Order: sequence, then C-alpha cells, then structure tokens
Amino acid sequence: MQINFFAAARAAAGVPSLTLESTELTETTLEALMAYLLTRYPGATPSGQTLADILPQCTFLIDGVATSAKGSLRGASRVDVLPPFAGG
Repeated sequence: MQINFFAAARAAAGVPSLTLESTELTETTLEALMAYLLTRYPGATPSGQTLADILPQCTFLIDGVATSAKGSLRGASRVDVLPPFAGG
C-alpha cells in the first residue's frame, strides 16, 4: 500500500511517501496505520509540529475516498494524508 503525505504531514514525516505491507500493521484499520506512523516518523516540521500534532486534523483518503479513523485498509492500495490547507 502506498502512503502519500501532503503539506505539513510531509514536512513532519520527512518523506513524501512510503510503501507499506499490511502485515506491518497490528490491524488493517486507519487507526492502526496512524499509530504505526507515529512510532516510525518522530520528526517535526520546521515550526515544531509532529505527526502526533498533525494527524488528528488530517483528512485521509483511502483509494480516493474520505474515511474515518475506524476505516478499513483491507485491500487498499493508496492512502493520502491531507492536513488542512491554508485558505480551504
């Protein structure tokens, strides 16, 4: 599964994207993915925001469809992590 970070999430993670096998997660939920990302990417943006600060504010698209934290990743090929953007 391809995980794509945008804006502040990209800055905090320090990478634009990553490829993840679902077997690397404890469960196949978006919530489990978020927990995994927090342990794997402890960095921060230049202003000091961490993924722990940013992820709760994000919209997550699973294969192009907005999903809640309880959303399933089963069979997903792409997850986009979209923090709020200025002006929108």
